[in-house]
Amino acid sequence: MGNPALVDPETVRRTAAEAWVWGLALTENYRTMYPQAIDEADPRYVGGFGTFRHYSQPFTPADTDVVTPNNDTPYSWAWLDLRAEPWVVEVPGADRYYVLPLHDLDTSYVGYLGSRTTGQGAGRYLVTGPGFTGAVPPGFDKVLRADTQLVGILGRTYLAGPEDVPALREIQSGYVLKPLSTHLGTPAPAAPPEPVWPVWREEVRETLEFFSYLDFLLGFFPVLPAEAGLRGRLAELGVGLGDFEPAALPAQVREAMQQGIADGRATLDRAAADAQDSTGWFGTRAEHGSDYLTRAIGVLKGLYGLPAEEAWYAGWLADDEGNRPPDASRHDFTLRFAPGELPPARFFWSATIYRLPERLLVANPIDRYSIGDRTPGLVRDPDGGLTLHVRRERPTDPVAAANWLPAPDGPFSVAIRVYGPDAAVLDGRWQRPHLTVRH
Repeated sequence: MGNPALVDPETVRRTAAEAWVWGLALTENYRTMYPQAIDEADPRYVGGFGTFRHYSQPFTPADTDVVTPNNDTPYSWAWLDLRAEPWVVEVPGADRYYVLPLHDLDTSYVGYLGSRTTGQGAGRYLVTGPGFTGAVPPGFDKVLRADTQLVGILGRTYLAGPEDVPALREIQSGYVLKPLSTHLGTPAPAAPPEPVWPVWREEVRETLEFFSYLDFLLGFFPVLPAEAGLRGRLAELGVGLGDFEPAALPAQVREAMQQGIADGRATLDRAAADAQDSTGWFGTRAEHGSDYLTRAIGVLKGLYGLPAEEAWYAGWLADDEGNRPPDASRHDFTLRFAPGELPPARFFWSATIYRLPERLLVANPIDRYSIGDRTPGLVRDPDGGLTLHVRRERPTDPVAAANWLPAPDGPFSVAIRVYGPDAAVLDGRWQRPHLTVRH
């Protein structure tokens, strides 16, 4: 372990704040990976590493794997351990929108397979880890090179409705994972040692145990040149060497690190409060560079979100009177899209409501969790616009009832997703409407 006693408390505090913001992506990713890939007793377990678990129904309030889940594209989850050898990903031809984004341990995207980037045809791709130096065999459409030894996949495939489930399942069954040795028919390399995976505990996020998890995870994350400075400062505190033990730290160092965590959290909360859309939140390592604060906003607001070019996200975090967050126990609300001002999308768009602070879907009597361009029965305004009614109780007016987005009995947020956004969305020429209080 390093010698934190030799580092002055103010430097410790600054380093801890910086490292908490930088490392939040790794620990939140582990928070999802642990129940899905490691804890076989957890109902969210997908089958370990190297296998897909497909969801073939839209999300409901009972699904809690991911905060701010989308209700448009059922998920296909998988995790890859690249320590021993690369893995092969095969996709079928698809008659619909889909995307299989692969992310590193810090949620930076390794690459995207899907309608926007690789097209609708069948394909075969190779995913390699940071230690791979072998030759790439022929027959691959693309090589995706990860910077970490563990990689996640959160695929999305468009679902038109309940009657479309069989077709969706057929496409999902064509998503195939296999080790390179299996693909080539050669002997498998020796398996790496099984790590002693730390059990995830929710309460660690803002305690010194956060750095214990970070210390463990950095064992799967070789130091990148652009992050060598921060990794060196962390090593001075004993983080990233594989033997971090908070109890062994001097009291003044523990106190300074705890203050740093509070500073990092406050910095993130201030930045997140001002963030109105998803521009810059998600992307490859090259795309977000050293802007770890913006990356952390994405982690906080919608872990594993897609880059804006793939799917643009924005949220209503306050109403038009400045109430933050909006509260449906106090008011009813409307969202009105003027004529010609519906979200311009190459694929489709939706608006989904979440109860706060959980950021999960809202149980309601009509099982409607989102409204979008595929929602049947919506009624346009006389001028051709579209007004959505956001409220707890079903409206008595039949037109308002047709356009009802049921809200919880309390605070909420609404997120809009535009899949394949037009340039007008990306450059800000298209503006979403206000969430208007109805008195």
